[in-house]
Amino acid sequence: MGKVALWGASGVIGHGVAQLFRDAGRPYRVVGRSREALEQSFGSDALAEIVTWDPDDPASVRVAAEGIETIVYLVGVDYTKFELHPILMRKTLDGAIAAGVTNMLLVGTVYPYGRPRTTPVREDHPREPHTFKGRKRKEQEDLLLADDRAGRIRGAVLRVPDFYGRDVAKSLLNEIFDKGIAGKTASVVGPIDRPHEFAYVPDVCAVIVRLIDEPRAYGKVWHLGGAGVTTTREMIARVERETGKKLKTFAAGKTALRLIGLVDPLLREFVEMHYLVTEPVILDDTALHELLGPIHKTSYDDGVRAIVG
Repeated sequence: MGKVALWGASGVIGHGVAQLFRDAGRPYRVVGRSREALEQSFGSDALAEIVTWDPDDPASVRVAAEGIETIVYLVGVDYTKFELHPILMRKTLDGAIAAGVTNMLLVGTVYPYGRPRTTPVREDHPREPHTFKGRKRKEQEDLLLADDRAGRIRGAVLRVPDFYGRDVAKSLLNEIFDKGIAGKTASVVGPIDRPHEFAYVPDVCAVIVRLIDEPRAYGKVWHLGGAGVTTTREMIARVERETGKKLKTFAAGKTALRLIGLVDPLLREFVEMHYLVTEPVILDDTALHELLGPIHKTSYDDGVRAIVG
């Protein structure tokens, strides 16, 4: 197994994958823009090599990728700057290819599909994004898959639904675990009774670690679904059962999001993605199970218990 770089390592997925490498005694590299932030998160781990990159400096990107066999691409951008997704992917690919990187796994989203034609959605579902964010995510995927087809790098995409877990700062559920438990009013995106699925962060990380070492994974797109279909209301009820508290919540529909968005840029940006609440994309991950074998999925009850316990 060659060395892996977690590109954009500072998020919860980067931390979770790093912990699994640490547990396995496997050296790895973390790549990010801020050395201070990386030192704070990974400086105490002797297995972690810390490297910074500047995406506007091709030499910096190449140096950050040198000696790496596989990149796990986790680079996030501000929700108001989604146009950066394909730009940063192109710069990373150019540097990685120049450095001789063999593989790249992009951890992606359901955004490129647009409105679902089927339930559940398989990997061969048409990608017809009707939103700006969906188009930018599709462009990001297309760059990697085109370089894979051209033989410049082996690329794979793992699409996952909304995350939930400890320290997840931006998700449909984070205010429930933050403000709700603290006795404050938690804002949630409504309607809250529509089917949805959520991926528990440790489960996603475990799949990433297995997928990057599977040669048959590359050149393809894979789905990892949640632990079944649930609703936001059911997730709220689970938190209430575990905490013994009645949560105060405010469900904001599309109209409310537009109004709140007049003063909150983040919620304003979510308006175009509101269809994901009313027309949920539920993923069929049969192919991933056939590739990897049994995949552990933490039940929603156990996931909530681990977060609030």
